[in-house]
Amino acid sequence: MIEQIYEKVFNFERINRDEGVKLLKKGDFLTLGKLANRVRFKKHPERIVTFILDTNINYTNICYVGCSFCAFYRKQGEPDAFTLSISELKEKIMEAQRMGITTALIQGGLNPELPYEYYLDMVKELKKSSVHVHAFSPPEIDLMSKISKKTVDEVFKDLKEAGLTTMPGGGAEILSERVRKKISPKKISTERWLEILEKAHKHGIKTTATMMFGHIEKEEDIIEHLDRVRSVQDKTGGFTAFIAWDFKRENNELGKTVKNGITGIDYLKIVAIARIYLDNFDNIQASWASQGKGIGELALHFGANDMGSMLIEENVMKEAGFRAEASVDEIASLIKKAGFTPALRTTDYKVIKYF
Repeated sequence: MIEQIYEKVFNFERINRDEGVKLLKKGDFLTLGKLANRVRFKKHPERIVTFILDTNINYTNICYVGCSFCAFYRKQGEPDAFTLSISELKEKIMEAQRMGITTALIQGGLNPELPYEYYLDMVKELKKSSVHVHAFSPPEIDLMSKISKKTVDEVFKDLKEAGLTTMPGGGAEILSERVRKKISPKKISTERWLEILEKAHKHGIKTTATMMFGHIEKEEDIIEHLDRVRSVQDKTGGFTAFIAWDFKRENNELGKTVKNGITGIDYLKIVAIARIYLDNFDNIQASWASQGKGIGELALHFGANDMGSMLIEENVMKEAGFRAEASVDEIASLIKKAGFTPALRTTDYKVIKYF
């Protein structure tokens, strides 16, 4: 039976959920890598691997949701709780601009004290720089809808008028209600997450799709996640890339109950499965920032065609006890070492510079 699924993938035929689960549970590691690479080269026959120079700015760490996997959030009034003013955000953007950074990934905790205008003013002011503003995950959009008493469509209309053109697909974790009810019961549901991103796409706002794995999910949950985002992509074509990273266990409640961490082999298998299953996604990122540079390089032979972002400033994984750093030259060197041509790109995958 598994050989028949291999043959379907080899012939670039779409596989279903049951077949995806079988591949994830019983698929041979190296065979999956070869098949994923075959799919990758059909989509991107040229030997180019892209990456982006960006910074990750968190405008607040105050969050009422308190997900069990998060080491970053703080409650209102805690000593190290913060919310940045628009002026402080502008300073960070100007610093990024001076460093030659092209994109700012801007996200924050779910702070119900922030007025709706704060988000609109943020986009308007930061768009005045040359740095691209890639901002807000679906849970943040949901919060904006609640505090403004506007529909999600109206929120996107306002954000687009302010200048927003792309947003990250964060807050997904695992798109399975069985899992979400255990690890993030106060966060928006799977259906709401998908609804918000589908609406973003219909308003012309491109997004990524993400997945955080390696905690309490099962293989069936991972394939459900991939299937749900694939279905939205069939409708809208609005996802630019898929990014998976593994759960970090330090300094959070969920980490106390998760005994076994994710190995490099586990991660590479997920990258390969994602490339195989997400046949309507153009780009799969290698998350070197979560697994380290060596595994990031290997992921380029397991279906990934992009090395993701430089993350000049990054706070969430750092709070969970993990921080990988690299220079532009190091990333370019890793890509060359893997046998590819490095290319610096924009958020929408336009090449700025070849190395």
